[in-house]
Amino acid sequence: MRPAMMRIVTAGEQRGPTDRTYRGVALRSVGESMNAADAATLAERIRAAVRTAVVGRDVAVDQILVGLLADGHLLLEDLPGLGKTLMAKSFASALGLDFQRVQFTADLLPHDITGAEILDPKNGAFVFRPGPIFSHILLADEINRAPPKVQSALLEAMQEYQVTSERTTYPLPRPFLVLATENPIELEGTYALPEAQVDRFLMRLRVGYPTVEEERIILERRRTRKTENVSVPSVTTVATFLELQRSVEEIELEASVAQYLIDIVRATRADPRAEVGASPRGSLALQKLTRARALLQGRDFVLPDDVKALALPALAHRIVVKPEPWIRGIRGEDVVRNAVEKVNVPKTH
Repeated sequence: MRPAMMRIVTAGEQRGPTDRTYRGVALRSVGESMNAADAATLAERIRAAVRTAVVGRDVAVDQILVGLLADGHLLLEDLPGLGKTLMAKSFASALGLDFQRVQFTADLLPHDITGAEILDPKNGAFVFRPGPIFSHILLADEINRAPPKVQSALLEAMQEYQVTSERTTYPLPRPFLVLATENPIELEGTYALPEAQVDRFLMRLRVGYPTVEEERIILERRRTRKTENVSVPSVTTVATFLELQRSVEEIELEASVAQYLIDIVRATRADPRAEVGASPRGSLALQKLTRARALLQGRDFVLPDDVKALALPALAHRIVVKPEPWIRGIRGEDVVRNAVEKVNVPKTH
């Protein structure tokens, strides 16, 4: 009889260095957290490593780093060719995490990403062969091209951090983070993501076009490299990254700032243009993200500015706009902006 649970160890899961420091940052025992000053120092090194491949887009880079640190799945909704895949690969390399990419298509099957039971000819028994989902960072490219059956398999992994195959459950390695891309203008041959799955993404981000100067640097770097491949140095280990994630839980959230966050979320529900406002899951997501942002900036407390900076990417995709406002061009982003403008900012000590 096969065991009910089975640990799958991926190639990216390796022990960190045995000394007590790594690249200048103090290491602690498993279960301990990192102080805000060390976290900010390490975060700057991660940004610098990513910038060896990604030119500009500082806001998107910071938001992705905050989202990964908050242990959340991210939806990158933007046009093709803007560097979404490059960003995902660069972060995986800089963080020392295992990376897999899956191109979602209409003929994709669940076992193509989760893995499947196969017959081992040596002993005549069925064994589980893990799919690409058994990684630390999974890039789900053009996620809305996959049929609902595939999306439901991914949904289980995103929410439960496990995969079920032939009535057996296999836990995913931690961290497990999904970076999904979606083309917002090409709808032919796509399947709309169900609201339940969209709500599982901690943030929805847009990369945007580079500036003129940034595009000039992109071309210049490509000529200098003489190759399409970009090498991004690793500045952390899996153990150090998990330590960073644990440190988010130590960040203080003052009662007045927590109430400010709640008031913004509730304002999206009260907006007459919204059919459905942000849910309590949105409140939890925004709280987690603000604490991660504070840590990366070297603070052990959250400011109202953290809430304002992350309210849009954390809440907008959770809002369903009524048909009439939608026709007039009103989107979830407009509802969130209105909520941030209306709610009074608290004074912090």
